[in-house]
Amino acid sequence: MNTSVYKVLGLMSGTSLDGLDMAYCHLWEEKGRWQFSIEHTKEIPYADAMRNYLKNAIYLSEKDHAQLHKDYGKWLGEQAKIFIEESSIEVDFIASHGHTSHHRPEEGITFQLGDGQLLSNASGKQVVCDFRTKDVGLGGQGAPLVPIGDRLLFHDYDFCLNLGGISNISFEKNGERIAYDIGMANMPLNHITHKMGLDYDENGKLARSGKLDDDLLKKLNQLEYYRLPYPKSTGYEWFTGKIVPLIEASNSSEIDLLNTFIHHNCEQIALSIHKHQNKSKSKLLVTGGGALNQFFMDVLQEKLGFDTEVVVPNKTLIAYKEALVFALMGVLRLKGITNVLKSVTGAREDSCSGEVHFPETG
Repeated sequence: MNTSVYKVLGLMSGTSLDGLDMAYCHLWEEKGRWQFSIEHTKEIPYADAMRNYLKNAIYLSEKDHAQLHKDYGKWLGEQAKIFIEESSIEVDFIASHGHTSHHRPEEGITFQLGDGQLLSNASGKQVVCDFRTKDVGLGGQGAPLVPIGDRLLFHDYDFCLNLGGISNISFEKNGERIAYDIGMANMPLNHITHKMGLDYDENGKLARSGKLDDDLLKKLNQLEYYRLPYPKSTGYEWFTGKIVPLIEASNSSEIDLLNTFIHHNCEQIALSIHKHQNKSKSKLLVTGGGALNQFFMDVLQEKLGFDTEVVVPNKTLIAYKEALVFALMGVLRLKGITNVLKSVTGAREDSCSGEVHFPETG
């Protein structure tokens, strides 16, 4: 491996179930700071069958879940191989987040689908994967993991907000990186648009035309999760258990539901940021699919007020920041450097996390 520039293919599949994100990244250290470039990217949208398979993985029997783990790992490896060949790129190794099927850290459980050995075999490349399990074993939440990337790659910003299926934030406080899942982002929005036969609400145009459901907004804001102290993380289980019943019980139109959820999301995000602001003017970096929703961004800026500048970067970084960070985490793992922070996850100690696999021959 060329130790001056690491050439890594980062793979990410998030809770919004849009598809597989692949980002071919160059990472290097310069004057004691990590630098990066995202050289090539590709998104592979999930076919309906694959999306439903992953979405319902939590309900599968142990045997069927194990089979999905293998099938998905092989599929990831095949997609990586195709991408590497069609892009004619030189890859040192693959860093794969996988797809989270179970996340109940309070029970010591987290599981990322995508068998690393089969991924390595199918791609023909070294693989680093399973970045969450070690931290959960150390009593941590195993999430969020992106804040190590926020600290090392995006230190110019006071806050880093990611709007995927869920919303999470990270920032420095008293010399420590703090991060946690605020709550929902695109997951309820996608749930509602799918009911309408749409993949998503482009630019939030439908939500913008809707009206606020004050009763639903109040119920959402009163959910217990928001009162829990950090470190904390959430996922699909919370959404299906606590959010979906409120959607089903509402008499509002889908358009009004979209409007209400964006206001709810932004209120919770603004509360989190205002609680931790320690200077008159802050810069907030927003990435993830939600950053492409103009109505979401407009409402967020309105709720934050003039003391916080909402910075939406280029579309490549918006879409592929998480894949980039997992590429960095893979580099840190192979260098034996901390890549999961106890200040973020609540674990007993920092850790250098990730399982390493090499292609099997013969």
